[in-house]
Amino acid sequence: MAKRKESYESTIKKLEKIIGEMENEELSLEGSLKNYEDGVKLCNKLYKMLNDSETKIKILTEQGEKDFVEVDE
Repeated sequence: MAKRKESYESTIKKLEKIIGEMENEELSLEGSLKNYEDGVKLCNKLYKMLNDSETKIKILTEQGEKDFVEVDE
């Protein structure tokens, strides 16, 4: 079965939950390290999502500018 791609918003919510746990609960060292590791993984995933979106926007913008220039000519 194919793995469903997570949305940016759901990934942010997971990260916020981890941050909340780390701020509000007394965790063991192991629990804190696990949350930290999971948080870093989520941050990297979010960074990749943003970079991918930025790349798509640049491509669309460049194509739109080319299409716009061709129409004017």
